[in-house]
Amino acid sequence: MLKQFLSKLPRKSKSDSAGSGQSLSSHGGLQRTSGNALSSWPTAPKRTSSAVFPSSVVAGIEPLLAFKDVPTTERLNLFISKLSLCCVVFDFTDPNKSTTEKDVKRLTLLELVEFVDSGPPRFTEPAILAMCRMCANNLFRAFPPNYSPNASGVENDDDEPMFDPAWSHLQIVYDLFLKFVVSPSLEAKVAKKYISHSFILRLLDLFDSEDPREKECLKTIVHRIYGKFMVHRPFIRKSMGNIFYRFIFETERHNGIAELLEIFGSVISGFALPLKEEHKIFLCRALIPLHKAKSLGVYFQQLSYCVTQFIEKEPKLASTVIRGLLKYWPITNSQKEVMFLAELEEILEGINMGEFQKVMVPLFWRIGRCINSSHFQVAERALFFWNNDQIVNLIAHNRHVILPILFPALERNAQTHWNHSVVNSTLNVRNIFSEMDDMLFVACHAHFKEEEATLSLEAQKQKETWERLEHAASLQPVTENTAVLVTPLVTPLTTKRQFSLS
Repeated sequence: MLKQFLSKLPRKSKSDSAGSGQSLSSHGGLQRTSGNALSSWPTAPKRTSSAVFPSSVVAGIEPLLAFKDVPTTERLNLFISKLSLCCVVFDFTDPNKSTTEKDVKRLTLLELVEFVDSGPPRFTEPAILAMCRMCANNLFRAFPPNYSPNASGVENDDDEPMFDPAWSHLQIVYDLFLKFVVSPSLEAKVAKKYISHSFILRLLDLFDSEDPREKECLKTIVHRIYGKFMVHRPFIRKSMGNIFYRFIFETERHNGIAELLEIFGSVISGFALPLKEEHKIFLCRALIPLHKAKSLGVYFQQLSYCVTQFIEKEPKLASTVIRGLLKYWPITNSQKEVMFLAELEEILEGINMGEFQKVMVPLFWRIGRCINSSHFQVAERALFFWNNDQIVNLIAHNRHVILPILFPALERNAQTHWNHSVVNSTLNVRNIFSEMDDMLFVACHAHFKEEEATLSLEAQKQKETWERLEHAASLQPVTENTAVLVTPLVTPLTTKRQFSLS
């Protein structure tokens, strides 16, 4: 079985086979073989294009030799041969199939990890090519479609993640590639030819995996590539943005949005000031619209962190973010409303007075609607704003604008809300406003009473008008040829005109 596995390796040509009869004693007495091209094995599925990883001649050496058993000058050649051996991909859905070959490959991968971690000499282009090809063969694959997205927006403990059966090998491949990327022996100027745009795109596509272990590995690797390959940074940002756009405006299905946002959060912290227009556009066109997805709860913490990072970099963006949140406010989703209120509080903690005054009218109109919400968690979360000293200070300086907006909501809550905890919190907020400016509070209360009286009078007039209409209609006999006009809404003014015409 093992010989069949090794027979899949490319052999040396006759011109290269002279003097290659050295035997292997420590691994079953197998003869030394040679590969002259990084081509795919017949039984291995083709997972990448030859245009991405062209054929390259490598020095032939038996891949099952240990690194300590060959001269230092030959170790890179052995490294390439072992990588070629690991290009063979097995079927892990059947654990009893090709067990010997799987064990050989796993041990070889572990040897490669140890070699890369030991500080090898500078990696040559054939070595880099062999590494990228091996990673492409093992990692790049298509995932089955996800027909059961978490549309509720809240993580469900009952939904167990899908674990890849090949993880015993994939984990070592990821570990090997990570150590390879961060190794001082890898020069970015040389490696950028092989860790190219097409390679990075395929790497980013793997974030759609349902296996959380794989996404954690990818997150670390992409972050290291971003840090080491400065030439690829704009492309990585653009490609991640494209994933977000496709998620927002097309599919709303992706398993790695949280991990991609986590990467981007660390990227934002490294932005130079003043921020480029490219970064501000990304905030407005990608990060803010991400709030409207149904699955917001899955990645809310990472998204909120990215947004606050932008505001910390440039405080003038606070009003832009708040307007965006108000634009995508979840009217019919109470759980998302609680998330939006939490993010608003975090933004208001660091906002300056000028930016606050730009958005305080629409902002507190929306907060007033939340205070009156029949969902007690939404109402409580909105009233919690007054537990934050920074927000109370902003409100106090602008109370002449904010209190008249909020007063009707506070009064209605105090009089009619069903939840006792919300009523008590509402009374506490009323007391804060009363202590803040008693004259303004009294004036708002008087104005509220006048409006209530006016509305009550209008309601009474409308009721009387309908009663007159019903009485007049009851006096008119209805015949077969009588046409009855039914209108959805009749205002008192329209009713008066009808009576005057009659």
